[in-house]
Amino acid sequence: MLDFLQFDAFLTRILELPPLLLWGFFCFSNFLENVFPPWPGDTITVFSGFLSSSPDSPLSFLSVVIATYLGNLLGALVMYFFGDRFLQFLKRSQFPFLSALYQEENLHKTLSWFRKNELIVVLLSRFSAGIRFFVSIVAGMSKMNVIKFVLLYTIAIFLWCGLLLTGGSVMGTHWNQIVVMLSYYNRTIGFILICLFLFFLYQIMKKRNTKLT
Repeated sequence: MLDFLQFDAFLTRILELPPLLLWGFFCFSNFLENVFPPWPGDTITVFSGFLSSSPDSPLSFLSVVIATYLGNLLGALVMYFFGDRFLQFLKRSQFPFLSALYQEENLHKTLSWFRKNELIVVLLSRFSAGIRFFVSIVAGMSKMNVIKFVLLYTIAIFLWCGLLLTGGSVMGTHWNQIVVMLSYYNRTIGFILICLFLFFLYQIMKKRNTKLT
């Protein structure tokens, strides 16, 4: 009962905020999760969907959708253009640690693989915070057509964020149950990504040892 009363008081204060401030916060939250993956953007997106369904909400569902879309797209474009600049920086880098990151052969293989699979990779990138962060950067590094990137990422936004917003709106006061499911989902995806990373690391070390012998 205490938790419910605390949340009810919190919600009342949120609903009293200026609509433009709320809209800006949700937009910035979606922007931030694209440039800083630890930010709990998906949780806030679910909450924004719930908030838009509240009878006293100053924001409509459509306005929340627009904030979600613009924030995500701007964040992805920032990382896209950062990817191209970062590649140029690595090529010119004189620092031992940074120059070690740039290996022409490995990078060429990575970018070639991305170009062959860019459609499916960009479409699925929104379904994991870690993946979406790196995919935008690699898209910039591979010089993927920016219009194509925007169109594919737009579809990805509406697929993933549409589920989160609709879920938050439909579930109402039980929106936190979606957050719990997201937690399990992200842990599973994270475990799979770690396993894949360790596998590829093992393959790289194996090839290196083979060349040395």
